[in-house]
Amino acid sequence: MLETSARLLRLLSLLQTPREWTGTELAERLSVSTRTVRNDMERLRTLGYPVHGTRGAVGGYRLGAGAALPPLLLDDEEAVAVAVGLRTAAGGSVAGIEETSLRALAKLEQVLPHRLRRRVNALHTHTVRVPHDAPAPTVDAETLSTISAACRDRERLRFDYIRHDGTADRRDVEPYRLVNWGRRWYLVAFDPQRDDWRTFRVDRITPRTPVGPRFPARDLPEDVVDRVRHGVSSAAWRHRARVLVHAPAEVVTERINPAVGTVEPVDARSCLLHTGADRLETVAVWLGLLDADFTVQDPPELTDLLRTIADRYLRAAP
Repeated sequence: MLETSARLLRLLSLLQTPREWTGTELAERLSVSTRTVRNDMERLRTLGYPVHGTRGAVGGYRLGAGAALPPLLLDDEEAVAVAVGLRTAAGGSVAGIEETSLRALAKLEQVLPHRLRRRVNALHTHTVRVPHDAPAPTVDAETLSTISAACRDRERLRFDYIRHDGTADRRDVEPYRLVNWGRRWYLVAFDPQRDDWRTFRVDRITPRTPVGPRFPARDLPEDVVDRVRHGVSSAAWRHRARVLVHAPAEVVTERINPAVGTVEPVDARSCLLHTGADRLETVAVWLGLLDADFTVQDPPELTDLLRTIADRYLRAAP
């Protein structure tokens, strides 16, 4: 009986990998006959596990989704990864799942072997979270579920939106991707009214239900993450600058991060760099790292700052 129970656990562990197993493969792994494998499959079905089997040369067994969540078998590394993920989620930026994450973590830690519980507790005890300068906005879990379902089903999403300046707006868009950057969530969507792609902060979105009609799929921009990174950075700039760089646009593009700004070709030997930052001193540093001559077109305050910095450098190297 003990041998049979141990074999069932091993069989269940194999079935929980995302693939289909033939009866011969399972028999070889378990060192039993294919008939024993068939009998064990029936035992698992009796216990409530939704084991699906197909006949034929390409047939096999796989574990499907059932009406209830069956017990999961995790190896050591998987168990530690789940525990760490749950603890992170408990203090994360998604509202409404903190208590649920802690309940799930308590259940997991209760059944963890002592050696794994020590690893998880050591990681928690000796990890220090660096506080953010400003509290991160929380996102409602139901809002994330609504948006992700609209992305999956290609259904128009209607929502009320709070702009960066605090004013209210109402949008009707075609949602495509959710991007988690740092402790914030963003929606990349196509806005038919503006005939362009737009990025929205999810914590400023209040969905209106029901969702709208289905829409035909469009080709996504080449790099969704870069689009979010640039959109987020430019929205947060306190100072903006326009600089003529005396170098080809492709050269300048290779030397800057998309979050720093956008490059607009002028001719074969020059381009316009649209950039900005929270401080003008930061813009001056970025310009110095371009390793190319440039002319500031706007704002005048940046030109004055560069003169001050140039004088300081000259005094430092007489």
